[in-house]
Amino acid sequence: MNQQNVTETVSQSNSVLTSLEQFKSWAKENGFIYPSSEIYGGFAAVYDYGHYGILLKNNIQRLWEKSMVQEREDVYLLDSGIFMHPKTWVASGHVGGFEDVLVEDKKTHKRFRADHLVEEWFEKHGKSVDMDKKTAAELSELIKANNIKSPDGNELTEPRSFNLLVKSNMGTTDASFNNENVTYLRGETCQGIYLEYKNFRDTLRPKLPFGIAQVGKAFRNEIVARQFIFRTREFEQMEMQYFHNPKDKEKLFDMWKNERMNWLVNVLGISSENLRFKKHEKLVFYATAAFDIEYNFKTLGGFKELEGIHDRGDYDLTQHSKFSGEKLDYFDQESGERFTPHIMETSVGLNRLLMMVLEEGWVVEEIVNAKGEKDKRIVLKIKPELSPIKIAILPLSRKIELQTKAKEVLNILKGTYQTQYDETASIGKRYRRQDEIGTPYCLTVDFDSLTDNSVTVRDRDTMKQERIEISQLKDYFKLKL
Repeated sequence: MNQQNVTETVSQSNSVLTSLEQFKSWAKENGFIYPSSEIYGGFAAVYDYGHYGILLKNNIQRLWEKSMVQEREDVYLLDSGIFMHPKTWVASGHVGGFEDVLVEDKKTHKRFRADHLVEEWFEKHGKSVDMDKKTAAELSELIKANNIKSPDGNELTEPRSFNLLVKSNMGTTDASFNNENVTYLRGETCQGIYLEYKNFRDTLRPKLPFGIAQVGKAFRNEIVARQFIFRTREFEQMEMQYFHNPKDKEKLFDMWKNERMNWLVNVLGISSENLRFKKHEKLVFYATAAFDIEYNFKTLGGFKELEGIHDRGDYDLTQHSKFSGEKLDYFDQESGERFTPHIMETSVGLNRLLMMVLEEGWVVEEIVNAKGEKDKRIVLKIKPELSPIKIAILPLSRKIELQTKAKEVLNILKGTYQTQYDETASIGKRYRRQDEIGTPYCLTVDFDSLTDNSVTVRDRDTMKQERIEISQLKDYFKLKL
């Protein structure tokens, strides 16, 4: 193949994602994320993940499980049910106190989260305010004192609390006739871990400290969810609950803070400049320490919560022991102590991680194309471990002999790597398509391949190309990937 016809060079990066609407449009057009039920007009705050979206999400999840469980000896995996006994949510405090504060536009009757409106007003006016755990009364004072209106400029109703649990029912009797059938879709995944603590202790016999980790869906009746996949009514959490002796909590808390920040930087490849810790100044009654890791989402206007590291004390096991009647304490044979373990929590939104990875990696670059002309390309510069497609196989043309050879290459690689075969449009356009979804390597099968049994391998980031024998491809990618 004539190399001069396909060689391109990178000039400079000059653009990143800043518009949320642009982000949503790009994610849909490239098969990452679709609005749910779109043919019926959509369904608010619910999104579906397309082929590339689910592959990326799965890759993030696998890296989390590898770091959290495979590379450790003290953390175990669980997949608990979405439905749990209704007493679970009474014991946890969700039925009585899992709330956001709601306000309503008196004219349009649109509903808003009061804390969001107040925070946006203060940001707009260049002022600062601590929005941590504000009550309805405190938010009411701020709204009145600053004469805060709805986004449409209308008066707001008095703030009131709104429970976030999604109520359902199970069984053959309608819940309206039999309150015993009322249940809830889980509002967080960690409660399933607490309910299985005793079984893990009895069957796996771990010594403190040990953790239980799981990935799963949770559901919340968000008052308004308008931040794409950052805040939705159905979402996925990756949580780890670390059971420990309270005397060790300070060193363990510092350890998990460092572990989680290092994972984001070193494993996911996120720039440390875009991450920060935020300390919770106002704690919930059972916690002794709480930090969030925040990411600077340009499409959302600044730093937003990504992951929480919380010292939950012994509240959870104490509550579930009280409501269930089961003993959930721990006997330390070495010290002779019996106590209720304390819990250290790391909880991160998988959807938010995916949004962060896409925003972090998305750039527009100025390049010089194969014709020697200035051009631009959108490229998703994410780590190869995260890339939905690892290798794209591209026959130079649709000639049957090239297709046959390309399929031969595909069959060699697809058992080991997530691959994609593409024969439509010009080779340049196909390169662009793969750049935009983050594919690190493209293999071009040309007419020379029919005689020399070699292909041209193109690197996504540098766009440099090299000729590799087909028989050497597995060893080549074993080193690269």
